[in-house]
Amino acid sequence: MSVRYKITVAYDGAAFAGFQRQPNQRTVESVLEKAVTIMSKSDVPVRIYGSGRTDAGVHALGQVFHFDFMHEIPEMSMLRALNSLLPLDVQVKKAELVSDDFHSRYSTHGKRYMYRVSQGEFTDPFKRFYTGHYKYKIDIAKIEAALPDLVGEHDFSSFVAAGSQVTDHVRTIYEATVREDKENHEIIFEFYGNGFLYNMVRILVATLLEIGNGRRPVHDILRLYEVKDRQQARETAPASGLYLKKVYYPDELG
Repeated sequence: MSVRYKITVAYDGAAFAGFQRQPNQRTVESVLEKAVTIMSKSDVPVRIYGSGRTDAGVHALGQVFHFDFMHEIPEMSMLRALNSLLPLDVQVKKAELVSDDFHSRYSTHGKRYMYRVSQGEFTDPFKRFYTGHYKYKIDIAKIEAALPDLVGEHDFSSFVAAGSQVTDHVRTIYEATVREDKENHEIIFEFYGNGFLYNMVRILVATLLEIGNGRRPVHDILRLYEVKDRQQARETAPASGLYLKKVYYPDELG
């Protein structure tokens, strides 16, 4: 009889072609499945199930996946064993035994994303894989005034990338914040919601940066809800600044 494990993992997405398994590509999913399969000592690959996908270059501080294992191993032993088999750009942060009805994707209550923007005049060679870069002047007060327009249930059709196969674009954002990290010359956004569309956070960040720079009216997000036109949202912030910070489940608070 198998047991189910919930695994929380962090990874540096710079050298991955995203989370989802792809032919002839190094992905987070394929690296994790290889490690779990080695542990199983079976010729049959062990399938893992992630809470969602991240694109190439996107990082995670708290991605979650689950898998079924043929016998029970203590949680800390599972954590240590997996970390001994994983490359240095992936680390298991927590391993938990869970009930068979837990599903890393379908049991989610919400997700929290962070986006880091470097504000140097030139791209910092040591940050280029870990931040977006925006050299233009930003009025944080304008962004702060715009953020409440994101909170609540809205149709985010203007903020979903072409290629998305999801037809329902209504999502709820519970919290949206911005802060300045003056010591590191960065602006840091966080978004907590019940779900996010393809490239939604990166499009929101690009739109908010234009608001902060005065290229858009402070409350232009309200207009973009109405027009439902991706072209009018224009830019998409680079993948390098995006981090999946935490995945929430019903027993956890945001």
